[in-house]
Amino acid sequence: MRHVRVATAFIASLFLSCALAAPFAVQVGEARIGLDAPPGFADTGFTGSPRLQELAESLTSPSNRILLFAISDGDLRKFTLGDPPEFRRYMLVVTPKQLERERVTRKSFGDFAAAAMQDLGERAPPGKDLFEQLDAQPPGRSTVLQELRREPEVVSTLVGARVPPQRRNEKPQYLVSTSTLMLVRGKALGLSVYGIYESAADVDWIRAITARWIDDLQRLNAR
Repeated sequence: MRHVRVATAFIASLFLSCALAAPFAVQVGEARIGLDAPPGFADTGFTGSPRLQELAESLTSPSNRILLFAISDGDLRKFTLGDPPEFRRYMLVVTPKQLERERVTRKSFGDFAAAAMQDLGERAPPGKDLFEQLDAQPPGRSTVLQELRREPEVVSTLVGARVPPQRRNEKPQYLVSTSTLMLVRGKALGLSVYGIYESAADVDWIRAITARWIDDLQRLNAR
């Protein structure tokens, strides 16, 4: 069994090296879009796993095409070894299928972003801490906590939700995420970052990683 475990770990390390190798390009209509996950995360597309595909699909509408689903390097290592991942933080990039063949202008992107942001949920009332804001909403309902960025080609928002308990008397769990729409090479992209919320540090992390990811993708596609 020890030899099997060592062999499995070796294969897992090869998978990880492939996942972490370099940015990659996806074809969206006539445009080639460069994508990459932030440091510490890896795209799962190379695994071909139906389980990971199902998880990614559960995070977005069927009207979107998934371009990237990334989990932490630690979770990917556990997954390849057959251990259960924690899935405390993960990321998704999609593009709306109905716009794939169209050249999206700044104006049409602005209209699309405005409509999409309205569907994110109610805005949280001011003057309360995050736990109070999320507790005030029914479980599973998204609450818009903060607008992070609004530019002609980028709109980003911080969203939170109280996760419905799986068992009676279970301790409440909270999820924070960022929803970002970007105009990249004439195409609309949707970026989402998800994380379990336990303290203010989790919100600081999700804000910082979202800002860095936006900037990285803009640089990657500026060539």
